[in-house]
Amino acid sequence: MKYTRLPNTSIRVSKICLGTMTWGRQNSIEQGHGQMDYAFEQGVNFFDTAELYPVPAKKELYAVTEEIIGKWFKKTGNRDKIILASKIAGPADFTKFIRTTGFSKDSIITAVEGSLKRLETDYIDLYQLHWPERNTNYFGQRGYNTDAPDFWEDNIHQVLETLRDLVKEGKIRHVGLSNETPWGTMRFIEEAKVHQDLPRMVTIQNPYSLLNRLFEVGLSEISLREKIGLLPYSPLGFGVLSGKYLGGHKPRKARVTLFPNYNRYSGENSMAATQKYFDLAQEHGLSLAQMSLAFVNTRAFVISNIIGATTMEQLKENIDSINVELSDEVLNGIEAIHNEIPNPAP
Repeated sequence: MKYTRLPNTSIRVSKICLGTMTWGRQNSIEQGHGQMDYAFEQGVNFFDTAELYPVPAKKELYAVTEEIIGKWFKKTGNRDKIILASKIAGPADFTKFIRTTGFSKDSIITAVEGSLKRLETDYIDLYQLHWPERNTNYFGQRGYNTDAPDFWEDNIHQVLETLRDLVKEGKIRHVGLSNETPWGTMRFIEEAKVHQDLPRMVTIQNPYSLLNRLFEVGLSEISLREKIGLLPYSPLGFGVLSGKYLGGHKPRKARVTLFPNYNRYSGENSMAATQKYFDLAQEHGLSLAQMSLAFVNTRAFVISNIIGATTMEQLKENIDSINVELSDEVLNGIEAIHNEIPNPAP
């Protein structure tokens, strides 16, 4: 395993992060524990979860994933060996069953206290805002809809004050963003610069893969210059970049088969690009999944690559991507495909 550090901290994390969003829906508690056991044995010391998980979100399964992780901590005693990240859900139609979501002081405190209890821990190493409160282009929206109603009032200072108090109480150590835009990212960073008692965002968790490199357009420069590291999610595009959906295949129990509305990475252009990436990987004796993950691992702005799996075979292949070195020929081939079909998934 390779390791890096969360920016502006002393926290050492594995370059591969274990994603958990299927546990409790597509994966049982036993399977989740098996994944944590294996990942830990391979040197993965960074787990990412959220109060919203498992997804798709469902009232009856609210926060079950955190409970699964908490039971593993209790069973193994490994809490102090893991860097743990979680998230507070933002406001959305599919989160109304949680509480009055949003990032008010009471909402953040309630969310943190609930996660701590479920995770059976006294602290969370990295606490993230899962997506913005304001109307903006996240979750597959390529462009910003300027005509959409937006009742948000700037509360970024107050949000950071609440997070600061939780840091002082020892309940969270560091804070991060997720599904955030360049404007929002800089707004949080500048607020902490002007008011130096406020915590600084150290990471941003956004989608990034061969099918969606939009992070490079504006956020990559912010990431490198402001030292806010990317934790890329969906590096395999809901499994599309494993190649298993090519040729119109719909594998049983696969994510896009089970949840066809999760079609963000399955459009015509995405599948055309995936076929080209598959052919490139085959030409060089690589699996498409490992080539796709290894590419993400090479990016200078990536701190830790969030991989997820529903089977142990997938998990092993994904973790092993850390040992895959891509030649200049492969990297040049990737760029040629990207130039031909740039960012087919929003």
